[in-house]
Amino acid sequence: MLRALLPLTACLILGACDKPKASPDAPEKKGAEASAKADPKAKQPNDATAKGATPNAHTPKVAVPEATAVVGKPAPEFTLNDLDGKPHKLSDYRGKTVVLEWFNPQCPFVKFAHTEGPLKDMAAKEIEQGVVWLAINSGAPGKQGHGAEANREGVSTFGMTHPVLLDEDGATGHTYGAVKTPHVFLVSPEGTLLYKGAIDNAPFGEVDGGGEHRNHLAAALTEVRAGTPVSTAETPAYGCTVKYAKG
Repeated sequence: MLRALLPLTACLILGACDKPKASPDAPEKKGAEASAKADPKAKQPNDATAKGATPNAHTPKVAVPEATAVVGKPAPEFTLNDLDGKPHKLSDYRGKTVVLEWFNPQCPFVKFAHTEGPLKDMAAKEIEQGVVWLAINSGAPGKQGHGAEANREGVSTFGMTHPVLLDEDGATGHTYGAVKTPHVFLVSPEGTLLYKGAIDNAPFGEVDGGGEHRNHLAAALTEVRAGTPVSTAETPAYGCTVKYAKG
Protein backbone atom coordinates (compact mmCIF):
# COMPACT_ATOMS: atom_id res chain seq x y z
CA MET A 1 0.00 0.00 0.00
CA LEU A 2 2.83 2.39 0.98
CA ARG A 3 4.64 1.49 -2.22
CA ALA A 4 1.55 2.43 -4.31
CA LEU A 5 1.32 5.86 -2.71
CA LEU A 6 4.99 6.79 -3.28
CA PRO A 7 4.53 8.04 -6.95
CA LEU A 8 1.56 10.17 -6.01
CA THR A 9 3.41 11.66 -3.02
CA ALA A 10 6.40 12.50 -5.20
CA CYS A 11 4.10 14.03 -7.80
CA LEU A 12 2.50 16.30 -5.24
CA ILE A 13 5.81 17.34 -3.70
CA LEU A 14 7.41 18.17 -7.06
CA GLY A 15 4.25 19.75 -8.56
CA ALA A 16 4.58 17.60 -11.63
CA CYS A 17 1.19 15.95 -11.69
CA ASP A 18 -0.50 16.13 -15.14
CA LYS A 19 -3.64 18.27 -15.24
CA PRO A 20 -6.74 16.73 -16.87
CA LYS A 21 -6.98 17.74 -20.52
CA ALA A 22 -10.19 19.20 -22.03
CA SER A 23 -11.88 16.95 -24.51
CA PRO A 24 -11.32 18.13 -28.14
CA ASP A 25 -15.01 17.58 -28.78
CA ALA A 26 -16.04 19.99 -26.03
CA PRO A 27 -14.01 23.22 -26.35
CA GLU A 28 -14.22 25.75 -23.59
CA LYS A 29 -17.07 28.26 -23.94
CA LYS A 30 -16.71 31.87 -22.99
CA GLY A 31 -18.96 34.85 -22.58
CA ALA A 32 -22.38 34.72 -24.25
CA GLU A 33 -21.70 31.26 -25.67
CA ALA A 34 -21.17 29.83 -22.23
CA SER A 35 -24.30 31.56 -20.95
CA ALA A 36 -26.29 30.13 -23.81
CA LYS A 37 -25.11 26.64 -22.93
CA ALA A 38 -26.18 27.19 -19.36
CA ASP A 39 -29.50 28.68 -20.47
CA PRO A 40 -30.58 27.58 -24.00
CA LYS A 41 -33.44 30.11 -23.93
CA ALA A 42 -31.09 33.06 -23.51
CA LYS A 43 -31.19 35.40 -26.52
CA GLN A 44 -27.97 35.92 -28.42
CA PRO A 45 -26.91 39.22 -30.00
CA ASN A 46 -27.33 39.04 -33.77
CA ASP A 47 -25.05 40.64 -36.33
CA ALA A 48 -27.29 43.67 -36.71
CA THR A 49 -27.31 44.34 -32.95
CA ALA A 50 -23.58 43.81 -32.74
CA LYS A 51 -23.09 46.48 -35.39
CA GLY A 52 -25.37 48.91 -33.61
CA ALA A 53 -28.34 48.42 -35.96
CA THR A 54 -31.92 48.15 -34.76
CA PRO A 55 -32.94 44.53 -34.15
CA ASN A 56 -35.44 43.13 -36.64
CA ALA A 57 -34.72 45.97 -39.05
CA HIS A 58 -35.77 45.28 -42.63
CA THR A 59 -35.77 46.99 -45.98
CA PRO A 60 -38.81 49.28 -46.23
CA LYS A 61 -41.43 48.31 -48.78
CA VAL A 62 -41.94 50.41 -51.86
CA ALA A 63 -44.97 52.63 -51.39
CA VAL A 64 -47.95 51.75 -53.56
CA PRO A 65 -49.35 54.81 -55.38
CA GLU A 66 -52.71 55.99 -54.14
CA ALA A 67 -55.71 55.47 -56.43
CA THR A 68 -56.66 58.90 -57.73
CA ALA A 69 -58.89 58.06 -60.71
CA VAL A 70 -62.29 59.55 -59.90
CA VAL A 71 -65.25 59.68 -62.26
CA GLY A 72 -65.94 63.29 -63.22
CA LYS A 73 -62.31 64.32 -62.59
CA PRO A 74 -59.32 64.47 -64.96
CA ALA A 75 -58.00 61.00 -65.74
CA PRO A 76 -54.50 60.52 -64.26
CA GLU A 77 -51.71 61.16 -66.74
CA PHE A 78 -49.30 58.36 -67.64
CA THR A 79 -46.68 57.42 -70.19
CA LEU A 80 -46.18 53.72 -70.95
CA ASN A 81 -44.35 51.83 -73.67
CA ASP A 82 -46.01 49.34 -75.97
CA LEU A 83 -44.55 45.96 -76.95
CA ASP A 84 -42.29 47.61 -79.51
CA GLY A 85 -40.97 50.16 -77.04
CA LYS A 86 -43.03 53.06 -78.40
CA PRO A 87 -44.21 55.45 -75.66
CA HIS A 88 -47.90 56.33 -75.32
CA LYS A 89 -48.87 59.37 -73.26
CA LEU A 90 -52.53 59.77 -72.33
CA SER A 91 -52.53 63.52 -72.98
CA ASP A 92 -51.30 62.89 -76.53
CA TYR A 93 -54.80 61.61 -77.28
CA ARG A 94 -56.58 64.72 -76.05
CA GLY A 95 -59.50 65.46 -78.36
CA LYS A 96 -60.36 61.75 -78.75
CA THR A 97 -62.38 59.35 -76.65
CA VAL A 98 -60.05 56.83 -75.00
CA VAL A 99 -60.75 53.37 -73.60
CA LEU A 100 -58.23 51.85 -71.18
CA GLU A 101 -58.55 48.07 -70.85
CA TRP A 102 -56.55 46.31 -68.11
CA PHE A 103 -55.20 43.20 -69.74
CA ASN A 104 -53.66 39.81 -68.96
CA PRO A 105 -53.51 37.46 -71.98
CA GLN A 106 -53.46 34.36 -69.76
CA CYS A 107 -56.44 35.27 -67.58
CA PRO A 108 -59.48 33.04 -68.34
CA PHE A 109 -61.85 36.03 -68.15
CA VAL A 110 -59.75 37.94 -70.68
CA LYS A 111 -59.51 34.92 -72.96
CA PHE A 112 -63.29 34.50 -72.94
CA ALA A 113 -63.95 38.21 -73.45
CA HIS A 114 -61.64 38.34 -76.48
CA THR A 115 -62.68 35.06 -78.11
CA GLU A 116 -66.38 34.63 -77.35
CA GLY A 117 -67.44 37.58 -75.24
CA PRO A 118 -67.88 41.35 -75.61
CA LEU A 119 -64.29 42.15 -76.58
CA LYS A 120 -64.18 39.77 -79.54
CA ASP A 121 -64.59 42.60 -82.07
CA MET A 122 -65.72 45.56 -79.95
CA ALA A 123 -62.37 47.34 -79.88
CA ALA A 124 -61.91 47.07 -83.64
CA LYS A 125 -65.38 48.52 -84.27
CA GLU A 126 -64.84 51.39 -81.84
CA ILE A 127 -61.43 52.19 -83.32
CA GLU A 128 -63.12 52.51 -86.73
CA GLN A 129 -65.31 55.21 -85.19
CA GLY A 130 -62.32 57.17 -83.93
CA VAL A 131 -61.97 55.78 -80.41
CA VAL A 132 -58.45 55.23 -79.07
CA TRP A 133 -58.26 51.83 -77.35
CA LEU A 134 -55.26 50.99 -75.17
CA ALA A 135 -54.74 47.70 -73.33
CA ILE A 136 -52.56 47.95 -70.20
CA ASN A 137 -50.81 45.02 -68.53
CA SER A 138 -49.76 45.85 -64.94
CA GLY A 139 -48.43 42.34 -64.26
CA ALA A 140 -45.03 42.23 -62.58
CA PRO A 141 -42.07 40.13 -63.74
CA GLY A 142 -42.60 36.47 -62.97
CA LYS A 143 -46.37 36.85 -62.77
CA GLN A 144 -49.05 35.31 -64.99
CA GLY A 145 -49.27 37.01 -68.39
CA HIS A 146 -46.18 39.15 -67.92
CA GLY A 147 -43.69 40.02 -70.63
CA ALA A 148 -43.62 41.08 -74.25
CA GLU A 149 -43.62 37.52 -75.60
CA ALA A 150 -46.75 36.44 -73.70
CA ASN A 151 -48.55 39.62 -74.71
CA ARG A 152 -47.57 39.33 -78.37
CA GLU A 153 -48.98 35.82 -78.32
CA GLY A 154 -52.21 37.16 -76.83
CA VAL A 155 -52.44 39.92 -79.44
CA SER A 156 -52.03 37.33 -82.20
CA THR A 157 -54.45 34.82 -80.67
CA PHE A 158 -57.16 37.41 -80.04
CA GLY A 159 -56.66 39.27 -83.32
CA MET A 160 -56.15 42.56 -81.48
CA THR A 161 -55.45 45.69 -83.50
CA HIS A 162 -54.81 48.03 -80.55
CA PRO A 163 -51.55 48.30 -78.59
CA VAL A 164 -50.71 46.63 -75.29
CA LEU A 165 -48.83 48.90 -72.90
CA LEU A 166 -46.57 47.45 -70.21
CA ASP A 167 -46.87 48.79 -66.65
CA GLU A 168 -44.44 46.43 -64.91
CA ASP A 169 -44.06 48.43 -61.71
CA GLY A 170 -47.86 48.75 -61.46
CA ALA A 171 -47.75 52.51 -60.84
CA THR A 172 -50.37 53.35 -63.48
CA GLY A 173 -52.60 50.45 -62.47
CA HIS A 174 -52.54 51.44 -58.81
CA THR A 175 -53.18 55.08 -59.68
CA TYR A 176 -56.29 54.09 -61.62
CA GLY A 177 -57.37 51.58 -59.00
CA ALA A 178 -57.41 48.76 -61.54
CA VAL A 179 -58.07 45.53 -59.65
CA LYS A 180 -59.26 43.04 -62.27
CA THR A 181 -58.59 41.90 -65.80
CA PRO A 182 -60.49 43.01 -67.71
CA HIS A 183 -61.19 46.34 -65.97
CA VAL A 184 -62.08 49.25 -68.24
CA PHE A 185 -61.94 53.04 -67.98
CA LEU A 186 -63.49 55.54 -70.39
CA VAL A 187 -61.88 58.96 -70.84
CA SER A 188 -63.60 61.85 -72.61
CA PRO A 189 -61.99 63.92 -75.40
CA GLU A 190 -61.43 66.61 -72.73
CA GLY A 191 -59.49 64.15 -70.55
CA THR A 192 -62.21 63.53 -67.96
CA LEU A 193 -62.86 60.06 -66.57
CA LEU A 194 -66.44 59.16 -67.52
CA TYR A 195 -66.73 55.48 -66.63
CA LYS A 196 -64.84 52.80 -64.74
CA GLY A 197 -65.73 49.20 -64.01
CA ALA A 198 -66.78 46.01 -65.77
CA ILE A 199 -67.31 45.74 -69.49
CA ASP A 200 -70.70 44.15 -68.96
CA ASN A 201 -72.77 42.28 -66.38
CA ALA A 202 -72.10 38.80 -67.75
CA PRO A 203 -68.88 37.06 -66.64
CA PHE A 204 -68.32 34.12 -69.00
CA GLY A 205 -71.57 35.05 -70.76
CA GLU A 206 -73.77 34.52 -67.69
CA VAL A 207 -75.67 37.58 -66.44
CA ASP A 208 -74.99 38.22 -62.77
CA GLY A 209 -78.15 37.45 -60.83
CA GLY A 210 -80.09 36.76 -64.03
CA GLY A 211 -81.95 39.36 -66.00
CA GLU A 212 -81.11 41.31 -69.12
CA HIS A 213 -77.59 41.52 -70.49
CA ARG A 214 -76.07 44.99 -70.44
CA ASN A 215 -72.77 46.05 -71.96
CA HIS A 216 -71.87 48.96 -69.66
CA LEU A 217 -68.95 50.18 -71.75
CA ALA A 218 -70.88 50.10 -75.04
CA ALA A 219 -73.76 52.02 -73.42
CA ALA A 220 -71.35 54.65 -72.08
CA LEU A 221 -69.70 55.08 -75.48
CA THR A 222 -73.10 55.51 -77.15
CA GLU A 223 -74.02 58.22 -74.62
CA VAL A 224 -70.71 60.02 -75.14
CA ARG A 225 -71.31 60.12 -78.91
CA ALA A 226 -74.81 61.43 -78.31
CA GLY A 227 -73.44 64.17 -76.06
CA THR A 228 -75.44 62.97 -73.06
CA PRO A 229 -74.14 62.18 -69.54
CA VAL A 230 -73.09 58.59 -68.87
CA SER A 231 -76.03 57.13 -66.96
CA THR A 232 -74.07 54.32 -65.29
CA ALA A 233 -70.67 55.78 -64.49
CA GLU A 234 -69.25 53.06 -62.25
CA THR A 235 -69.76 49.33 -61.75
CA PRO A 236 -67.83 46.62 -59.85
CA ALA A 237 -65.19 45.00 -62.04
CA TYR A 238 -64.95 41.23 -62.36
CA GLY A 239 -62.18 38.95 -63.60
CA CYS A 240 -58.72 37.86 -62.49
CA THR A 241 -56.87 39.99 -59.98
CA VAL A 242 -54.27 42.27 -61.51
CA LYS A 243 -50.91 40.54 -60.97
CA TYR A 244 -49.08 43.38 -59.24
CA ALA A 245 -45.68 43.01 -57.63
CA LYS A 246 -45.89 42.70 -53.86
CA GLY A 247 -45.79 46.15 -52.38
